[in-house]
Amino acid sequence: MKIIVQRVKEAKVVLIPDQRVVGKIGEGLFVLVGFKKGDTEKEVAMLAEKLSKLRVMKDGEKKMNLSVKEIGASVLVVSQFTLYADTKGGNRPSFINAEDPVRARQLYELFVNKLKEKDIKVETGSFGDYMQIETVMDGPVTIVYSD
Repeated sequence: MKIIVQRVKEAKVVLIPDQRVVGKIGEGLFVLVGFKKGDTEKEVAMLAEKLSKLRVMKDGEKKMNLSVKEIGASVLVVSQFTLYADTKGGNRPSFINAEDPVRARQLYELFVNKLKEKDIKVETGSFGDYMQIETVMDGPVTIVYSD
């Protein structure tokens, strides 16, 4: 499992081609999440726990000292299988290491639910659909959690 976390001023996900907004947040974290073959519910729960406690939000002195939960901010989670692209064999990426879509959707939904169980406001993209993503990064602050 791999997540890329970006602190944002705002972010939104728009479905293509109908231009419908499916997820939108103000201040908070934009999170791309990908799953590889063999990822487990235990790993999902662990990374949700880590993300819920990640102290990258600014405090009163503008230092990265608070979590999204502590400041009442939101998280926008988008599934992205391309995080497991393998480019060692040439110029066209292989996605053979990415989890099967059915299993990946289960893990994605579990990840989202684990965050919600921690009383974090969560918005999502649309699993498996083509999306346009707009973010206004803050900092920039980008954290990568990888297996």
